[in-house]
Amino acid sequence: MNQLDFPILSLMLAVPMFGAIACLFVSAQQARWIALGATLVDLVLGIVIWKAFDQAPGAPEWQFTEYAPIFGRFAWAMGIDGIALMLIALTVFLMPICILASWEAIEKRVGEYMAAFLFMETLMIGVFTAQDIFLFYIFFEAGLIPMYLIIGIWGGVDRIYASYKFFLYTLLGSVLMLIAMLWMVQEAGSTSIPVLMAYDFPVAAQYWLWLAFFASFAVKMPMWPVHTWLPDAHVQAPTAGSVILAGVLLKMGGYGFIRFSLPMFPEASAHFAWLVFGLSMVAVVYTSLVALVQNDMKKLIAYSSVAHMAIVTVGLFAFNQQGLEGAMMVMLGHGLVSGALFLCVGVIYDRLHTREIDRYGGLAINMPRYALLFMLFTMASVGLPGTSNFVGELLALMGVYQASSWVALVSTTGIILGAAYMLYLYRRVVFGDLVKDDVRAMPDLNSRELVMLVPIGLAVLWMGVYPESFLAPMRANVASIVARTERARPEGDARLAMGKASDIAAHAEHREAARGEAQHGEAH
Repeated sequence: MNQLDFPILSLMLAVPMFGAIACLFVSAQQARWIALGATLVDLVLGIVIWKAFDQAPGAPEWQFTEYAPIFGRFAWAMGIDGIALMLIALTVFLMPICILASWEAIEKRVGEYMAAFLFMETLMIGVFTAQDIFLFYIFFEAGLIPMYLIIGIWGGVDRIYASYKFFLYTLLGSVLMLIAMLWMVQEAGSTSIPVLMAYDFPVAAQYWLWLAFFASFAVKMPMWPVHTWLPDAHVQAPTAGSVILAGVLLKMGGYGFIRFSLPMFPEASAHFAWLVFGLSMVAVVYTSLVALVQNDMKKLIAYSSVAHMAIVTVGLFAFNQQGLEGAMMVMLGHGLVSGALFLCVGVIYDRLHTREIDRYGGLAINMPRYALLFMLFTMASVGLPGTSNFVGELLALMGVYQASSWVALVSTTGIILGAAYMLYLYRRVVFGDLVKDDVRAMPDLNSRELVMLVPIGLAVLWMGVYPESFLAPMRANVASIVARTERARPEGDARLAMGKASDIAAHAEHREAARGEAQHGEAH
């Protein structure tokens, strides 16, 4: 179904791509304006598809669909559901802000830098709109290239090490996913993601397929213990690179779990739920404690991202409506809040050229507007009611409590530890005596910086006060995923504590027998 009778999704990919090409052949200042214009056009198109998206009961699951065969089974197949819509909205909202954040900070090879960001926007939107599994893979993997260049060329002192580590970690995990995709297409006879989501793969094969996809998505999230590339990448990346890395790129792992692992491999997802819960619980506690002792502001926020994304994974594998909706809201809220926190770090880094927490103090005296906005994002990161993260974390923890009260209890400690390290950070940077002369000389936010931070602040409050506007478009799609996984859902604490998969295995055998009878009947 394409309500607009127009390939608007392809247009959203084409605008930044052509903008990227144009940036390579103009002056630095012209490249800045072209990049800003292209991202604003995509923002307008994102608003158009949100307004035109049909949320009525019984509306088609996939909307704004496009299809053009290329060769063999491979096709240019595009379309979105409510889940993809929300992630596209997050992407097009953050991209103009990233361009503004780079306006003065990037002085060398500006055209190439802006082209890399625009090309990355094309690839990120492509991940969320692709309906052909190989088209998805191309977008998913190609997104590594511009971020690798952004870190490696415009990053900090150790940028080469960080960029190689980022690239190798994320690439190696995806090789197994490609092998699994080839087998799936051969088995199901289709490259269409909606078809594969409805296909019942043999349960014995599901386990291997699930692990192959998990290798890629776990690194992308990132989950403990394959998270070590993230702090290095954040510390070395320029401010806008950190914003888009935390705001959107990490969400591709969660999107992968929602789009592939849960609906395509429900029995395997239930079987390995204990693994996801175990890794997530370690991540919540361990990375929060590591964040508490950091003296680099970027590294502290990077470790907090790992802890927050662990709340996403426990919500996803709770196998219920609240858990999945909560996981999506945490992804959206974290995308806004973590991006804003990295911008706040970038603002004072541009003035003093250091991220050491101990070098600051007393900023509330000479930078009151900065202190106010920084406080809003700190409170949102902690999960204060009325802000974006509160809604998502509450729903996710409610969902996981139905699966395991112990997992919910350990996951909740992440909120307590999060309050500890974020409030500790805020107190040391903003409060106290203003005794350092170079800190006293720092000016408050200028108009460009206000244009960057105020819209994110309003979005954070909007999500916290009226979350229904974000939940409504994706509710039907989340419900269909829950219905798909219902047959394999674990049954609470006793099941998880004992590690029993006997009921799942018995159901799988029953389903395989029914599948065999159906195939025999068709042959007859």
